[in-house]
Amino acid sequence: MPNVVFIAPFFQETTLRLLGGVLDLPETRVGLVSQDPESKLPAEVRSGLSAHYRIEQGLDSGQIEHAIRAIGGHLGSVDRILGALEELQVPLGDLREKLGIPGLSGEAARNFRDKARMKSLLQNAGLPCARHHLARSVEEARIFAAEMRFPLVGKPPAGSGARGTFRLDAATQLEEYLATAPPTADQPLLLEEFVTGTEHSFDSVCLNGKLIWHSISHYAPSPLEVLRTPWIQWCVLIPRETDDPDDVPIFEAARQALPALGLVTGLSHMEWFRRPDGRVAISEVGARPPGAQFTKLISYAHDFDLYAAWARLMVFDEFTPRERPYAAGAAYLRGQGQGRVTAVTGLEEVFRDLGEIVQEYRIPRAGQPPSGSYEGEGYVIVRHPDTAVVEQALRQVIERARVVLG
Repeated sequence: MPNVVFIAPFFQETTLRLLGGVLDLPETRVGLVSQDPESKLPAEVRSGLSAHYRIEQGLDSGQIEHAIRAIGGHLGSVDRILGALEELQVPLGDLREKLGIPGLSGEAARNFRDKARMKSLLQNAGLPCARHHLARSVEEARIFAAEMRFPLVGKPPAGSGARGTFRLDAATQLEEYLATAPPTADQPLLLEEFVTGTEHSFDSVCLNGKLIWHSISHYAPSPLEVLRTPWIQWCVLIPRETDDPDDVPIFEAARQALPALGLVTGLSHMEWFRRPDGRVAISEVGARPPGAQFTKLISYAHDFDLYAAWARLMVFDEFTPRERPYAAGAAYLRGQGQGRVTAVTGLEEVFRDLGEIVQEYRIPRAGQPPSGSYEGEGYVIVRHPDTAVVEQALRQVIERARVVLG
């Protein structure tokens, strides 16, 4: 009977669904470490736990280690340490090494977390990615910009989800960026070439060092373009078809990239570009389940519970590859204007017209502040066996639904 410690600083929706997948595993005892109090957990989650330890700082590795040791003493041992939050991957990797527990190591976690290090490893392995430079001073940033020319992308090396990421179209914008947050040795700035083309994701499962299953999603438009243009509604599409010959280059690149970064067994989320000439470029990779409703979307397209499958993969080293019987898509509802949500219009009519194609939705609430991200304030997920039907449904959502801010 394996003893699993799950680290969940805050009880967010995705975190609780992944935790639920672990709790549903047969003959498994689960201890939980959190910053949020146990009283905030749903009753069915509380009843399934074998132990809970609350810490004051949910991302503090010392407090997490103390909690893991305490739970291990209570359960008798700790066989797996799990956590889905991006910021947890390095500290949990270090603790696995320190405590002799299988799973992603601290060094491998750094390969995924530090985007500059990641790109250097990929380039050294001969794999396609954007040209880049980790600037530790203003002068370094200026020199790289002069060599590469604009536009460029600036981002923190340990960022995720396009947070803190900006497109820089001219030297004046770069200077403004540098004046706001000048790079230093302790807080460097990652500068990259701006890759043109279409953006996609490559979500996949590796088992014992072999890529055994994957799912490709298409973005419309790219998250960075969405952040730069507040009125654009973002969509993600997973087509039913899985045999597109244009996808062979990214499959081959991912098959080599994931082992090069150190992933042995796990679920990963890769963002990549297809350039206008058909070549691919890896943007970045996370060694964790994807966010932004992607885990739900993949579950709908492949008609299985990816949350539960991730749990079984991480605890028992088991995964059954699944075919894709549906196309699925998500339209993210982003507010128009300034201020808080005052109204949502058009959705009732859209839901009436689309009918059973709509699988799940979250309608923005009145008074809700804007998220400031490409995920927006709500979403609608649709699926159908015909990819064209899903594409048309997504168009109806983004053209007819409006989230009004004021």
